[in-house]
Amino acid sequence: MMRSLFSGVSGLKSHQTRMDVIGNNIANVNTIGFKSSRVTFADTLYQTQTGASAPTGTVGGTNPKQIGLGVGVASIDLLFTDASTQATGKNTDLALSGNGLFVVSTDAAGKDKYYTRAGAFSFDANYNYVVPGSGHHVVGWNADENGNIDTKSTPEGIRIKDAMRSMGAKATTTVTYKGNMNSSVPTITKIVDQAGNDLQIAVVGDTSATGDFKTQPKYPNPYPADPAKAGTPLQATESLTLTMSDGTTRTITAKSSYQYRVGCSMPITTIANVYDSLGNLHKVPFLFTKVPGDTTTNPPLKYDQWEVALSPSQDSGGKIDDFGTSTIKEDDGSFTSVTMGVKKLEFDQYGKYKTGLGSPELTLTNGAGSGPSGTGALPTMKVAVNLTSLTQYSGSDTIKADYDGNTAGTLKEINTDQSGILTGTYTNGEKRSLAQVAVAQFDNAQGLTKKGANLYTESNNSGTPNIKTVSALGLTLTPSALEMSNVDVANEFADMVVTQRGFQSNSKIITVGDEMLETVINMKR
Repeated sequence: MMRSLFSGVSGLKSHQTRMDVIGNNIANVNTIGFKSSRVTFADTLYQTQTGASAPTGTVGGTNPKQIGLGVGVASIDLLFTDASTQATGKNTDLALSGNGLFVVSTDAAGKDKYYTRAGAFSFDANYNYVVPGSGHHVVGWNADENGNIDTKSTPEGIRIKDAMRSMGAKATTTVTYKGNMNSSVPTITKIVDQAGNDLQIAVVGDTSATGDFKTQPKYPNPYPADPAKAGTPLQATESLTLTMSDGTTRTITAKSSYQYRVGCSMPITTIANVYDSLGNLHKVPFLFTKVPGDTTTNPPLKYDQWEVALSPSQDSGGKIDDFGTSTIKEDDGSFTSVTMGVKKLEFDQYGKYKTGLGSPELTLTNGAGSGPSGTGALPTMKVAVNLTSLTQYSGSDTIKADYDGNTAGTLKEINTDQSGILTGTYTNGEKRSLAQVAVAQFDNAQGLTKKGANLYTESNNSGTPNIKTVSALGLTLTPSALEMSNVDVANEFADMVVTQRGFQSNSKIITVGDEMLETVINMKR
């Protein structure tokens, strides 16, 4: 009888513990990154009245006679399952999925480490990446001033250094053209001026307020009907009519500078942005023209070539015959001379780059640079032009110029990608890696010790942390989102009812045992 009383008491205590855990779970139903717990019970000691006996040839065996002495809490398990992810729209928020945790520290060096699933991070006044509620530093790897991140180095508190909050001007060193030039582009089959004269070549130059036309003197008989007119300007009111290989015609007026030639295509006009060392932008105009293969070579070129030249449309002196040099009129009214020369590209039968000067050099004069000391010469800068990535297939023209270099800028925005890299966007449009968030993985995450404030510490049964990048540990990171609590309210309510009934049942054991004890006492009276 007394044993039942103590068993009932143990049941009350155990169910009380279970109710405490359920209450804590429900209380944290809206705590970001919270991991719920569960209680498991185990029966306790047994009083053996008689032991088991083995069977004999005549008598069968008997089982032991044991009376249990109640129940106890076997374990309180941490349920480290993923919870739902809620988008927040805040660039610094992070949601982690899988067996991993963020690493935070009480010091900027990242030595005193804690671990958390709550990714509600932000930057403080000193650009430290922190947990705003506690001030803990988010641990990771900071980038150098060139945006390089060494994830093999010791992780530390993430901080955007002063030098990373601005970006100095950088001169352009390379312009790389990529994309396709249409091999089926129509070519010019006939050029006729307003008087009806057939021309093999005509150069249009906007050299006055009204503009004029010029012919190219180095070509023989550009005016077959009147050779004496070779090299003389036409009237601005006149026009040219071009007949194309696809049967269409085009009328050209003196509004832009270009060299029109029979057998060649109309130009593809592109602009390459070139920055000097002071961050000044120079918009260099390039012309891409399909020309016939050179039949004078041995063997003759079978496939068409493409001619690359600078556009003379902004030549302040009206020297439209020189397609290797262009003069750019800057926004401030000054002029910058650009020289490259005319280059030819050849493609094979598969449309791939074959031969030619695929990496010519562009020279800008009167930009920021270093002219010869004491000579009074204008400063110059040189830029490599890479054309080897271009192709020639039938279809659309997709030529695009990529370039390095930029003007000065300040940090405008910080975003995080799925690999945990924090990328800064600057006012000049450039982007640069600033840092990368570190994550930790434990062999037994359920063995971590809760420290409150959404923090965990390692224990003897959790194992040591393996701190690496998100991708290295095979985890999933969602930027601009938070992981919610993994508490299932429906299950908690069901467990609460079961726990309540268990508590009531054990209370009944004590009540009945008390009544039985009272009856025995009354019998002695």
